[in-house]
Amino acid sequence: MTAEQLISFARGAPSLDIVDIEGLKAAAVRAFDADPAGVTAYGSSAGYLPLREWIANKHGVRADQILVTNGSLQADAFLFDHLIRPGDAVVVERPTYDRTLLNLRRMGGELHGITIQPDGLDTTELRKLLESGVRPRVAHVIPNYQNPAGVTLSLDKRRELLELAAEFEFTIFEDDPYADIRFRGEALPSMLSLDSHNLVVHASSFTKTVCPGVRVGYLVGPSDLIADIAKKATSLYISPGVVSEAIVHQFCVSGDIDRSIATVRRALGERARVLAESLRRHIPQAQFVEPDGGYFLWVELPEDVQVDRLAPAAAERGVAVVKGSDFVLDGGQHALRLAYSAVTADQIDEGVRRLAAAMAAVRG
Repeated sequence: MTAEQLISFARGAPSLDIVDIEGLKAAAVRAFDADPAGVTAYGSSAGYLPLREWIANKHGVRADQILVTNGSLQADAFLFDHLIRPGDAVVVERPTYDRTLLNLRRMGGELHGITIQPDGLDTTELRKLLESGVRPRVAHVIPNYQNPAGVTLSLDKRRELLELAAEFEFTIFEDDPYADIRFRGEALPSMLSLDSHNLVVHASSFTKTVCPGVRVGYLVGPSDLIADIAKKATSLYISPGVVSEAIVHQFCVSGDIDRSIATVRRALGERARVLAESLRRHIPQAQFVEPDGGYFLWVELPEDVQVDRLAPAAAERGVAVVKGSDFVLDGGQHALRLAYSAVTADQIDEGVRRLAAAMAAVRG
Protein backbone atom coordinates (compact mmCIF):
# COMPACT_ATOMS: atom_id res chain seq x y z
CA MET A 1 0.00 0.00 0.00
CA THR A 2 1.50 3.33 -1.05
CA ALA A 3 1.27 6.46 1.07
CA GLU A 4 -0.72 8.13 -1.70
CA GLN A 5 -3.64 5.73 -1.36
CA LEU A 6 -6.29 7.21 0.91
CA ILE A 7 -7.51 4.98 3.72
CA SER A 8 -10.82 6.39 4.90
CA PHE A 9 -12.32 5.76 8.32
CA ALA A 10 -14.69 8.67 7.63
CA ARG A 11 -17.77 7.29 5.90
CA GLY A 12 -20.29 4.84 7.33
CA ALA A 13 -20.95 2.91 4.13
CA PRO A 14 -20.25 -0.69 3.08
CA SER A 15 -17.39 -1.28 0.67
CA LEU A 16 -18.35 -2.54 -2.77
CA ASP A 17 -17.01 -6.04 -2.11
CA ILE A 18 -19.81 -6.72 0.41
CA VAL A 19 -22.70 -5.38 -1.70
CA ASP A 20 -24.75 -8.09 -3.47
CA ILE A 21 -24.65 -6.59 -6.96
CA GLU A 22 -25.92 -9.73 -8.70
CA GLY A 23 -28.77 -10.12 -6.23
CA LEU A 24 -29.83 -6.52 -6.77
CA LYS A 25 -29.71 -6.89 -10.55
CA ALA A 26 -31.90 -9.98 -10.36
CA ALA A 27 -34.29 -8.24 -7.93
CA ALA A 28 -34.64 -5.33 -10.37
CA VAL A 29 -35.64 -7.69 -13.20
CA ARG A 30 -38.15 -9.46 -10.93
CA ALA A 31 -39.63 -6.13 -9.80
CA PHE A 32 -40.38 -5.04 -13.37
CA ASP A 33 -41.64 -8.50 -14.35
CA ALA A 34 -43.89 -8.90 -11.30
CA ASP A 35 -45.48 -5.43 -11.22
CA PRO A 36 -44.67 -3.34 -14.31
CA ALA A 37 -47.70 -1.07 -13.86
CA GLY A 38 -47.00 -0.44 -10.17
CA VAL A 39 -43.28 0.08 -10.60
CA THR A 40 -43.60 2.62 -13.41
CA ALA A 41 -46.53 4.65 -12.02
CA TYR A 42 -46.95 7.20 -9.26
CA GLY A 43 -47.33 5.38 -5.98
CA SER A 44 -48.74 6.15 -2.55
CA SER A 45 -46.89 8.86 -0.64
CA ALA A 46 -46.58 6.30 2.19
CA GLY A 47 -44.50 4.06 -0.05
CA TYR A 48 -44.75 0.89 -2.15
CA LEU A 49 -47.46 -1.19 -0.48
CA PRO A 50 -45.85 -4.66 -0.87
CA LEU A 51 -42.69 -3.34 0.83
CA ARG A 52 -44.76 -1.66 3.56
CA GLU A 53 -46.44 -5.02 4.18
CA TRP A 54 -43.07 -6.81 4.37
CA ILE A 55 -41.74 -4.23 6.86
CA ALA A 56 -44.97 -4.42 8.89
CA ASN A 57 -44.62 -8.18 9.12
CA LYS A 58 -40.97 -7.83 10.25
CA HIS A 59 -42.02 -5.54 13.12
CA GLY A 60 -45.34 -7.18 14.00
CA VAL A 61 -47.46 -4.13 13.12
CA ARG A 62 -50.01 -3.16 10.45
CA ALA A 63 -49.04 -1.73 7.04
CA ASP A 64 -50.82 1.55 7.86
CA GLN A 65 -48.20 2.06 10.58
CA ILE A 66 -45.39 2.17 7.99
CA LEU A 67 -44.12 5.11 5.94
CA VAL A 68 -41.33 4.31 3.47
CA THR A 69 -38.94 7.22 2.88
CA ASN A 70 -35.90 8.20 0.84
CA GLY A 71 -33.39 6.92 3.40
CA SER A 72 -33.75 7.04 7.18
CA LEU A 73 -32.48 10.63 7.40
CA GLN A 74 -35.65 11.72 5.59
CA ALA A 75 -37.65 9.67 8.09
CA ASP A 76 -35.90 11.65 10.85
CA ALA A 77 -36.63 14.94 9.10
CA PHE A 78 -40.32 14.10 8.61
CA LEU A 79 -40.78 13.16 12.25
CA PHE A 80 -38.90 16.18 13.60
CA ASP A 81 -40.87 18.50 11.32
CA HIS A 82 -44.12 16.94 12.53
CA LEU A 83 -43.38 16.98 16.26
CA ILE A 84 -40.91 19.76 17.05
CA ARG A 85 -41.42 23.52 17.10
CA PRO A 86 -38.80 26.21 17.83
CA GLY A 87 -38.01 26.22 21.54
CA ASP A 88 -39.19 22.64 22.16
CA ALA A 89 -36.87 20.64 24.41
CA VAL A 90 -35.30 17.60 22.72
CA VAL A 91 -33.11 14.99 24.40
CA VAL A 92 -30.19 13.67 22.34
CA GLU A 93 -27.37 11.31 23.17
CA ARG A 94 -23.92 12.72 23.80
CA PRO A 95 -22.33 12.01 21.31
CA THR A 96 -24.92 11.50 18.59
CA TYR A 97 -25.21 11.48 14.79
CA ASP A 98 -23.93 14.81 13.47
CA ARG A 99 -26.72 15.28 10.92
CA THR A 100 -29.35 14.80 13.64
CA LEU A 101 -27.73 17.63 15.59
CA LEU A 102 -27.65 19.86 12.50
CA ASN A 103 -31.32 19.20 11.68
CA LEU A 104 -32.52 19.77 15.24
CA ARG A 105 -30.50 22.97 15.57
CA ARG A 106 -31.91 24.24 12.28
CA MET A 107 -35.43 23.62 13.58
CA GLY A 108 -34.75 25.66 16.71
CA GLY A 109 -34.97 22.77 19.17
CA GLU A 110 -33.58 23.30 22.67
CA LEU A 111 -31.13 20.38 22.79
CA HIS A 112 -30.15 18.51 25.95
CA GLY A 113 -27.24 16.07 25.54
CA ILE A 114 -27.27 13.02 27.84
CA THR A 115 -24.01 11.14 28.35
CA ILE A 116 -23.46 7.80 26.63
CA GLN A 117 -22.06 5.01 28.83
CA PRO A 118 -20.74 1.60 27.69
CA ASP A 119 -24.33 0.26 28.00
CA GLY A 120 -25.96 3.25 26.33
CA LEU A 121 -27.70 6.46 27.38
CA ASP A 122 -27.23 7.38 31.07
CA THR A 123 -30.85 7.01 32.24
CA THR A 124 -29.98 8.31 35.74
CA GLU A 125 -28.72 11.55 34.19
CA LEU A 126 -31.86 11.73 32.05
CA ARG A 127 -34.12 11.26 35.11
CA LYS A 128 -32.31 14.11 36.90
CA LEU A 129 -32.87 16.35 33.87
CA LEU A 130 -36.56 15.49 33.79
CA GLU A 131 -36.95 15.98 37.53
CA SER A 132 -35.32 19.41 37.18
CA GLY A 133 -38.37 20.48 35.18
CA VAL A 134 -37.25 19.96 31.56
CA ARG A 135 -40.12 18.50 29.51
CA PRO A 136 -38.81 17.18 26.21
CA ARG A 137 -41.08 16.67 23.24
CA VAL A 138 -38.84 13.90 21.90
CA ALA A 139 -35.87 11.81 23.05
CA HIS A 140 -33.77 10.73 20.07
CA VAL A 141 -31.99 7.44 20.78
CA ILE A 142 -29.87 5.17 18.54
CA PRO A 143 -30.13 1.95 20.58
CA ASN A 144 -28.00 -0.53 18.66
CA TYR A 145 -24.30 -0.02 17.81
CA GLN A 146 -24.80 3.70 18.17
CA ASN A 147 -23.50 6.24 15.66
CA PRO A 148 -20.88 7.41 16.56
CA ALA A 149 -20.18 5.65 19.89
CA GLY A 150 -20.71 2.04 18.77
CA VAL A 151 -22.41 1.09 22.06
CA THR A 152 -25.71 -0.73 22.60
CA LEU A 153 -28.51 0.33 24.95
CA SER A 154 -29.01 -2.44 27.53
CA LEU A 155 -32.36 -4.16 27.99
CA ASP A 156 -32.77 -2.68 31.49
CA LYS A 157 -32.17 0.83 30.12
CA ARG A 158 -34.63 0.26 27.26
CA ARG A 159 -37.31 -0.57 29.82
CA GLU A 160 -36.31 2.35 32.04
CA LEU A 161 -36.47 4.76 29.11
CA LEU A 162 -39.99 3.56 28.30
CA GLU A 163 -40.99 4.11 31.95
CA LEU A 164 -39.56 7.64 31.86
CA ALA A 165 -41.40 8.40 28.61
CA ALA A 166 -44.68 7.26 30.18
CA GLU A 167 -44.06 9.20 33.39
CA PHE A 168 -42.92 12.45 31.77
CA GLU A 169 -44.97 12.16 28.55
CA PHE A 170 -42.46 12.38 25.74
CA THR A 171 -42.00 10.46 22.50
CA ILE A 172 -39.04 8.10 22.12
CA PHE A 173 -37.63 8.27 18.62
CA GLU A 174 -35.89 4.92 18.20
CA ASP A 175 -33.48 5.54 15.32
CA ASP A 176 -32.31 2.01 14.54
CA PRO A 177 -30.61 1.50 11.16
CA TYR A 178 -27.85 -0.78 12.50
CA ALA A 179 -29.90 -3.39 14.41
CA ASP A 180 -29.39 -6.24 11.92
CA ILE A 181 -25.61 -5.72 11.68
CA ARG A 182 -24.81 -7.69 14.85
CA PHE A 183 -21.66 -9.79 14.91
CA ARG A 184 -21.33 -10.51 18.65
CA GLY A 185 -23.73 -11.07 21.53
CA GLU A 186 -27.49 -11.53 21.57
CA ALA A 187 -30.02 -9.35 19.77
CA LEU A 188 -32.12 -7.22 22.12
CA PRO A 189 -35.83 -6.45 21.60
CA SER A 190 -36.59 -3.04 20.11
CA MET A 191 -38.27 -0.44 22.29
CA LEU A 192 -41.03 -0.47 19.66
CA SER A 193 -41.73 -4.13 20.49
CA LEU A 194 -41.67 -3.41 24.25
CA ASP A 195 -43.94 -0.36 23.99
CA SER A 196 -47.53 -0.74 25.19
CA HIS A 197 -48.48 2.97 25.26
CA ASN A 198 -47.69 4.28 21.74
CA LEU A 199 -44.65 6.12 23.10
CA VAL A 200 -42.17 4.94 20.42
CA VAL A 201 -41.69 5.94 16.81
CA HIS A 202 -39.14 3.68 15.15
CA ALA A 203 -36.98 4.35 12.09
CA SER A 204 -34.67 2.10 10.13
CA SER A 205 -33.12 1.75 6.71
CA PHE A 206 -31.96 -0.67 4.04
CA THR A 207 -28.83 1.45 3.50
CA LYS A 208 -26.74 -0.67 5.86
CA THR A 209 -28.14 -4.08 4.89
CA VAL A 210 -28.62 -3.70 1.10
CA CYS A 211 -26.63 -0.66 -0.05
CA PRO A 212 -26.72 3.14 0.37
CA GLY A 213 -27.69 3.75 -3.25
CA VAL A 214 -31.20 2.33 -2.88
CA ARG A 215 -32.13 5.27 -0.56
CA VAL A 216 -34.91 3.35 1.18
CA GLY A 217 -35.67 3.94 4.84
CA TYR A 218 -38.86 3.88 6.87
CA LEU A 219 -40.83 5.05 9.90
CA VAL A 220 -42.98 2.83 12.11
CA GLY A 221 -45.49 4.58 14.36
CA PRO A 222 -49.13 5.06 15.32
CA SER A 223 -51.30 4.98 12.19
CA ASP A 224 -52.66 8.51 12.71
CA LEU A 225 -49.14 9.97 12.94
CA ILE A 226 -48.05 8.04 9.84
CA ALA A 227 -51.13 9.27 7.95
CA ASP A 228 -50.41 12.89 8.91
CA ILE A 229 -46.79 12.64 7.76
CA ALA A 230 -47.85 10.90 4.53
CA LYS A 231 -50.08 13.90 3.71
CA LYS A 232 -47.08 16.22 4.02
CA ALA A 233 -45.02 13.81 1.89
CA THR A 234 -47.65 14.04 -0.86
CA SER A 235 -47.06 17.79 -1.10
CA LEU A 236 -43.32 17.29 -1.09
CA TYR A 237 -42.83 14.63 -3.74
CA ILE A 238 -46.25 13.03 -4.62
CA SER A 239 -44.71 9.58 -4.16
CA PRO A 240 -41.24 8.30 -3.22
CA GLY A 241 -39.00 6.31 -5.56
CA VAL A 242 -41.22 3.33 -6.36
CA VAL A 243 -38.65 1.61 -8.58
CA SER A 244 -36.09 1.51 -5.78
CA GLU A 245 -38.65 0.37 -3.22
CA ALA A 246 -39.91 -2.41 -5.50
CA ILE A 247 -36.35 -3.65 -6.04
CA VAL A 248 -35.78 -3.69 -2.28
CA HIS A 249 -39.08 -5.57 -1.83
CA GLN A 250 -37.99 -8.27 -4.28
CA PHE A 251 -34.57 -8.43 -2.62
CA CYS A 252 -36.30 -9.01 0.73
CA VAL A 253 -38.98 -11.55 -0.25
CA SER A 254 -36.43 -13.69 -2.10
CA GLY A 255 -34.33 -14.11 1.04
CA ASP A 256 -31.41 -12.24 -0.55
CA ILE A 257 -31.64 -9.72 2.31
CA ASP A 258 -30.77 -12.45 4.84
CA ARG A 259 -27.76 -13.58 2.82
CA SER A 260 -26.67 -9.95 2.39
CA ILE A 261 -26.92 -9.31 6.14
CA ALA A 262 -24.85 -12.45 6.84
CA THR A 263 -22.15 -11.24 4.43
CA VAL A 264 -22.05 -7.75 5.94
CA ARG A 265 -21.97 -9.16 9.48
CA ARG A 266 -19.03 -11.44 8.73
CA ALA A 267 -17.01 -8.73 7.00
CA LEU A 268 -17.68 -5.99 9.53
CA GLY A 269 -17.12 -8.33 12.47
CA GLU A 270 -13.63 -9.06 11.18
CA ARG A 271 -12.96 -5.39 10.43
CA ALA A 272 -14.07 -4.27 13.90
CA ARG A 273 -11.85 -6.92 15.51
CA VAL A 274 -8.81 -5.94 13.42
CA LEU A 275 -9.39 -2.23 14.16
CA ALA A 276 -9.55 -2.86 17.91
CA GLU A 277 -6.38 -4.96 17.77
CA SER A 278 -4.56 -2.33 15.70
CA LEU A 279 -5.54 0.45 18.09
CA ARG A 280 -4.29 -1.55 21.08
CA ARG A 281 -1.03 -2.22 19.24
CA HIS A 282 -0.27 1.21 17.75
CA ILE A 283 -2.16 3.65 20.00
CA PRO A 284 -2.25 1.91 23.40
CA GLN A 285 -3.41 5.13 25.11
CA ALA A 286 -6.66 5.08 23.10
CA GLN A 287 -9.80 4.28 25.09
CA PHE A 288 -12.79 2.70 23.36
CA VAL A 289 -15.68 0.27 23.70
CA GLU A 290 -15.33 -2.52 21.16
CA PRO A 291 -18.70 -2.66 19.34
CA ASP A 292 -20.89 -5.77 19.05
CA GLY A 293 -22.21 -4.65 15.67
CA GLY A 294 -22.69 -1.72 13.35
CA TYR A 295 -20.22 0.48 11.52
CA PHE A 296 -18.45 2.66 14.08
CA LEU A 297 -15.92 2.76 16.88
CA TRP A 298 -15.49 5.84 19.09
CA VAL A 299 -11.98 6.59 20.34
CA GLU A 300 -11.06 8.81 23.28
CA LEU A 301 -7.46 10.04 22.96
CA PRO A 302 -5.13 11.59 25.56
CA GLU A 303 -5.85 15.16 26.68
CA ASP A 304 -2.79 16.49 24.83
CA VAL A 305 -4.14 15.32 21.45
CA GLN A 306 -6.37 17.94 19.84
CA VAL A 307 -8.39 16.43 17.00
CA ASP A 308 -8.59 19.82 15.26
CA ARG A 309 -4.86 19.37 14.68
CA LEU A 310 -4.87 15.57 14.39
CA ALA A 311 -7.43 15.32 11.55
CA PRO A 312 -5.43 17.44 9.05
CA ALA A 313 -2.19 15.74 10.11
CA ALA A 314 -3.82 12.38 9.44
CA ALA A 315 -5.09 13.61 6.07
CA GLU A 316 -1.52 14.58 5.12
CA ARG A 317 -0.56 10.96 5.79
CA GLY A 318 -3.39 9.56 3.67
CA VAL A 319 -5.92 8.61 6.34
CA ALA A 320 -9.35 10.25 6.78
CA VAL A 321 -11.11 10.43 10.15
CA VAL A 322 -14.04 12.40 11.60
CA LYS A 323 -13.54 14.68 14.61
CA GLY A 324 -15.44 13.85 17.77
CA SER A 325 -16.45 17.49 18.12
CA ASP A 326 -18.82 17.04 15.13
CA PHE A 327 -21.03 14.74 17.22
CA VAL A 328 -21.58 16.77 20.40
CA LEU A 329 -23.07 20.14 21.29
CA ASP A 330 -19.74 21.06 22.91
CA GLY A 331 -16.49 19.22 23.65
CA GLY A 332 -15.21 16.18 21.78
CA GLN A 333 -11.81 17.80 21.13
CA HIS A 334 -9.96 14.61 22.08
CA ALA A 335 -12.18 12.04 20.34
CA LEU A 336 -12.57 10.48 16.90
CA ARG A 337 -15.21 8.40 15.15
CA LEU A 338 -13.66 5.60 13.12
CA ALA A 339 -15.90 3.87 10.55
CA TYR A 340 -14.53 0.44 9.67
CA SER A 341 -17.28 -0.49 7.19
CA ALA A 342 -15.59 0.68 4.00
CA VAL A 343 -12.03 -0.31 4.91
CA THR A 344 -10.87 -3.83 4.12
CA ALA A 345 -9.06 -5.72 6.87
CA ASP A 346 -5.67 -5.43 5.14
CA GLN A 347 -5.99 -1.61 5.04
CA ILE A 348 -6.97 -1.16 8.67
CA ASP A 349 -3.63 -1.79 10.35
CA GLU A 350 -1.86 0.52 7.91
CA GLY A 351 -4.52 3.18 8.51
CA VAL A 352 -4.01 3.00 12.29
CA ARG A 353 -0.22 3.14 11.80
CA ARG A 354 -0.66 6.37 9.86
CA LEU A 355 -2.99 7.73 12.53
CA ALA A 356 -0.42 6.91 15.21
CA ALA A 357 2.26 8.75 13.20
CA ALA A 358 -0.05 11.78 12.90
CA MET A 359 -0.63 11.66 16.67
CA ALA A 360 3.09 11.62 17.33
CA ALA A 361 3.55 14.62 15.02
CA VAL A 362 0.89 16.80 16.70
CA ARG A 363 2.08 15.92 20.19
CA GLY A 364 5.40 17.30 19.34
